[in-house]
Amino acid sequence: MSPRAITLTELARLGFAELGSAAAALPEVPDAVLPLFSYAADPDQALRELVELRERDAAATDAVLAHEDAARRLIEVLGASEGLAVFLKRHPAELAVLTEPMESPAPAASYRAALLAAVQGLTGEDGANALRRTYRRELVRLAAWDLDQPEPIDTLPQVAAALADLAGAALDAALAVARSGSRFPADEVAATQLAIIGMGKAGARELNYLSDVDVIFVAAGDGISDARAVEIATRLAVDTMNAIHELALEPPLWEVDANLRPEGKDGALVRTLDSHLAYYDRWAKSWEFQALLKARALAGDLELGERFVAGVAPKVWSASSREGFVESVQRMRERVLAHIPRDEVDVQLKLGPGGLRDVEFTIQLLQLVHGQVDGEIRQRSTLDALDALAERGYIGRVEAAEFGRDYRFLRLLEHRIQLSRLRRTHLMPRSEAEQRAVARGSRVASTASELIDTWHGVQQSVRGLHERLFYRPLLSAVASLPEEGFALTSEQAEARLAAIGFLDPGGALRHIAALTGGVSRRAAIQRALLPVMLRWLAEGADPDYGLLAFRRLSEDLGETHWFLRMLRDSSGVAERLTHVLSGSRYIGGLFERIPEAAAWLENDAELQPRPLPELLDETEATIARYAGDADAAAKALRTARRREVLRLSLAAMVGLVSVEDLGVALSDVTTAILTGALRLARRGSDELEFGIIAMGRYGGAELGFGSDADIMYVYRGTSGDADAAQKRAEQIVHEIKRLTDDVRLPLDLDLGLRPEGKNGAIVRSLESYRAYYARWSLTWEAQALLRARGVAGDEALLDDFTTMADGIRFPASIGPDAVREVKRIKARVESERLPQGADPARHLKLGRGSLSDVEWLVQLWQLEHAHDVPALRTTSTLRALAAAVDTGLVTEPDAERLRAAWLIASRARSAMTLWTAKTADVLPTDRRALEGVARLMEYPPHSASRLDDDYLRTTRRSRQVFERLFYGSRL
Repeated sequence: MSPRAITLTELARLGFAELGSAAAALPEVPDAVLPLFSYAADPDQALRELVELRERDAAATDAVLAHEDAARRLIEVLGASEGLAVFLKRHPAELAVLTEPMESPAPAASYRAALLAAVQGLTGEDGANALRRTYRRELVRLAAWDLDQPEPIDTLPQVAAALADLAGAALDAALAVARSGSRFPADEVAATQLAIIGMGKAGARELNYLSDVDVIFVAAGDGISDARAVEIATRLAVDTMNAIHELALEPPLWEVDANLRPEGKDGALVRTLDSHLAYYDRWAKSWEFQALLKARALAGDLELGERFVAGVAPKVWSASSREGFVESVQRMRERVLAHIPRDEVDVQLKLGPGGLRDVEFTIQLLQLVHGQVDGEIRQRSTLDALDALAERGYIGRVEAAEFGRDYRFLRLLEHRIQLSRLRRTHLMPRSEAEQRAVARGSRVASTASELIDTWHGVQQSVRGLHERLFYRPLLSAVASLPEEGFALTSEQAEARLAAIGFLDPGGALRHIAALTGGVSRRAAIQRALLPVMLRWLAEGADPDYGLLAFRRLSEDLGETHWFLRMLRDSSGVAERLTHVLSGSRYIGGLFERIPEAAAWLENDAELQPRPLPELLDETEATIARYAGDADAAAKALRTARRREVLRLSLAAMVGLVSVEDLGVALSDVTTAILTGALRLARRGSDELEFGIIAMGRYGGAELGFGSDADIMYVYRGTSGDADAAQKRAEQIVHEIKRLTDDVRLPLDLDLGLRPEGKNGAIVRSLESYRAYYARWSLTWEAQALLRARGVAGDEALLDDFTTMADGIRFPASIGPDAVREVKRIKARVESERLPQGADPARHLKLGRGSLSDVEWLVQLWQLEHAHDVPALRTTSTLRALAAAVDTGLVTEPDAERLRAAWLIASRARSAMTLWTAKTADVLPTDRRALEGVARLMEYPPHSASRLDDDYLRTTRRSRQVFERLFYGSRL
């Protein structure tokens, strides 16, 4: 075929895209070579580079083109790697390597011999240049073999191993150059042993074309002191690295990264073996042991290197049994994901979802869990470890084969992308032309779109395979006839459950058996869903309780059609359900009484707080429905309260309601049941008016989960018989208490803010209140009235009470003595009411900078200024604080510090109740409990310390403002 007569159609068939340019350049190419361009990843690039090569050295180039096999290899290299083409143009004599047939990659000894021969007798930059040129010559040879394979996905492990061997040979040659040029006495240099430990992919013999090579240096002296050996070895290590990656005439090869050494960048570059072992015994963090999984004697003194590997190996597996080890590994993975630039997530081959790191993480996690007792799976290579896990029965063979092919696919794409320009990258090219070259060069697709579609399919498969490899086999441990053809033993399954956070793995396994056993439709759906649900539960703060609660919920709902459909068809709802169950015992307890509420998770509208008028309408309807049966009506009202509190709990956990809106909503739910209870208690009686006054956080519409409802009762007689009216009012109070009593979800009606406190009457007439406040009222009682709000009962009476209260809580002026009294009482509260042994920095209500500091400061401003500033006449702390800013009583920055402290303390109080189903006021120090609270406050996983720091810092700043504005200038 004559190049000059070829048609554009034929060029396109060969793979050319730039048809005009290709046609113009073809006269420079021998006729016999033209069909070979169909093998090139990028025929246009291959043609351009070939023309330039002939311009540099026609004889050397034509010598290769004269042999069809060599010509094909040359065109494949030029079409796939612009980086290697630049090297061949710089050194055309190295083209001859392509004429040498290669059955398989060279063994490590061959690489080592070739590179050591190249640097023999050389030092400094001359040695570095010779090393780098020889390395790249061998890289051309290896790349040519790789690119010439009909199924490179199958031979990828051989290529990756050869790249690691070539890197090890380069380090040996670099060390030889360093020794030859050392300024230390020759006999001492010879007596200095230096082992180079390969870590990461270099250690596992699964290196990329262009990767950092992670290493650790170990030194020993033979006839010289360890200190002297370390001194000399440190210089040798520096010079070895420089020979690889410092600037020279021949470009650097790759980065030698020693940051995995003890103490990282801050640690000594070189240590003795004993120093390394002592560090790993005493100081090493969990991730450092994980890194040692792949440690291998790579270069230098291999005997010393083997002793290092033998010394650290047992520590890896003993460390993996530490409490929290697997959690720390997972946390490291999450940190990596969090630091991926947003614009790179969709093109990340390595770090993104469904990428290489997901595969490696899953395999290493399984190794860490089961390798403690099974030495056969302690493999360095990812693929070798995957095969061993399948062979030993920890994962299914089908899944292992699929996972292995997906991993090789991703690694092959990574190889081709890096080979293109010999640059370290893990990003899929964005241009269609570059994607097409990757597709053709990897032989996994013929077009860019086909490549991307295949890649996305692999990503999706990898995402699901983590669940299939790690979680689905757990079901085999409890199945009578495992579907996968293999089964984990109970001990193996329990080890896996313990590793992912279950404190009672035996109990968890029993729950799994109960959920998946049998032939019912529910069991079949649970078997399909449970593996992924176990993963979601394990990501929660309390997976044990979450699984127990899910079992109870499933048993309560049985074969309910909507529940099974919801779990099967809506993964988002199922994930939400596991999230709330593994994060809140409070919700789990409420679900036991109202399991059908799980349906709300499917529709955000169902989780929205119901407005007070709607709640009151339901209350009225309930009372009407149970006319004549007060106890039945009260039971229905209590059930409705539980239902609405559960609704709000779920809304809070999934982030649909703010703490401010939650306070209003919980207060409305409390008002609804009190309104109904009052109606029932007064039934058949109209001889007096009666009202309920909300106080404290209830009065401010700031209730949290588990909060007491501070209230006062007021009445006004209409019959003229004061004693009878008082008696009847007390009967109503006792009846309200009885009707609202709920052992499932207690409602504590606290009367402690009434006149005379616990010593005072439980209910008073309006005139009695008026007389008391006029004659006996103390400053704290006026302060308590700042949050008084009528919530239930006769409107006229509530209005009259409010008018009376306004005259007391918003005085025209407040004297210095009263101000001092407020401060004195606050100081006394801080010293006397704080529980014994409680840390003042962690008490959410009475602690430094917490709720009471903010509220007392705001209330002091209200006492002083609300008479003249109507905006301050509010029962809400935050609204009063905003009004204080508008009035100029406090600056915006100071107010923001106070607001932030009030919000974080309020959120933490509710979160603690959700977590434990108990009311508590001290931020926990237990890490597990603190982690649970942090999750409920919408912190990311593993944020216990972050919450701790945020709370202490926020309240410390709040306290500074409080002391300056409350005590400071006012003393």
